[in-house]
Amino acid sequence: MMIDLVLDRLTRLHPKSIDLSLDRVLTLLDKMGHPQLRLPPTIHVAGTNGKGSTVAFLRAFLEAAGLRAHVYTSPHLVRFAERIRVAGRLLEDGELLALLEEIEQINAGAPITFFEITTAAAFLAFTRTPADVCILETGLGGRLDATNVIERPALTVLTTIAMDHQQFLGGRIEAIAAEKAGIMKRGIACVVADQDRKVRKVLEARSLEMGVPLVKEGEDFFLRATPEGGSLYKGKSVEWRLPAPGLAGSFQMRNAAVALACVERLTRTEKPPVLPEIPPAALALGMKGVEWPARLQRLTKGPLVAMLPAGWELWLDGGHNPNAAEAIGRHTRSWRDMPLMGVFAMLENKDVDGYMKHMAARFHSMRGIPLPEGHAGLSAADAASAATRHFCMDAKPAANAEAAIAELVAAHPQGPARILVCGSLYLAGEILRDNR
Repeated sequence: MMIDLVLDRLTRLHPKSIDLSLDRVLTLLDKMGHPQLRLPPTIHVAGTNGKGSTVAFLRAFLEAAGLRAHVYTSPHLVRFAERIRVAGRLLEDGELLALLEEIEQINAGAPITFFEITTAAAFLAFTRTPADVCILETGLGGRLDATNVIERPALTVLTTIAMDHQQFLGGRIEAIAAEKAGIMKRGIACVVADQDRKVRKVLEARSLEMGVPLVKEGEDFFLRATPEGGSLYKGKSVEWRLPAPGLAGSFQMRNAAVALACVERLTRTEKPPVLPEIPPAALALGMKGVEWPARLQRLTKGPLVAMLPAGWELWLDGGHNPNAAEAIGRHTRSWRDMPLMGVFAMLENKDVDGYMKHMAARFHSMRGIPLPEGHAGLSAADAASAATRHFCMDAKPAANAEAAIAELVAAHPQGPARILVCGSLYLAGEILRDNR
């Protein structure tokens, strides 16, 4: 509760007008003695989709090799502490409270966004514990993201770039790509996932301007499934035979590939190497053991699972833009053994029709529900209506996830079926909090 009170006070420091800028966070970091300059070798990750999963694979590979990694991600799902992982561990409540109160005191009431001040807090925590590497995930965009105060990262990474946050980043894919490409630093390599043609042109132009070597998926590295059920990574200098990714979804092959390309670059290509060589056995262990909640995650316990008849499955995914929906929809084509049901909620400022055009027809039935209190979401009726517009013939509103699942089970006594809760990370966080 004390942590929540401090976080609430930090939220109220938000400037009256939103202007994407690094000035506020740089001013705070100056008061703190520039902790961003005292971090271990840093991998800076931006993109629209796949950032979190790529970071999860990277962390899994590094920790399986015995390396210690600081990791900063957002948003959190259940507890704020999920955002700041110090040398492999989450902060205890007392540590986190002391850190947040310290950063609040240093800021002294100056206007600043929640993400900016909590990013500064993460940097401060990272400087106080030794680690071999630091992994930073951008929050929004790249060029003016608070994490982009890192002047000389060891490596930058761009995962799949697609349409999202247009109100901040621009209404054209080229504008969004330019903002994401803003994390590139002169002369420092950037590992890039396969991109849309328009995005590629923007990234290549930026790389030429900045003298940035691009390490491109499909040209410099790839990961593919093998007939025996594993995977094969091929880069410029290595070939690794590994297990299949431990995260569900065919799209996770791309995220794993990008993470492996980062490992190859930092351990073999850079001269001298930034990190010690990671044995294939450690990579295999990381590939199998990787964890990243609410990304096509199957839930196996909790009250919602207990509501299901034998043989039914409950899955959770927080993807919330058309590109994510396309990837999820593509994966669900392999789910032909059982009917697919949906429980759906979404923020009202998201592209619900762009999402539904890839997803709705995949569902036998869907129930639209409201988002948790405090989030400006679509009404349950509007969520259901969006599914109907895109050819889900049995789409209706429901009061909440429990009611939705009860209705879906009752409507399909022939069962079993697979239920996917989707459309929002805020909904995913609520489901995880109540079903752990």
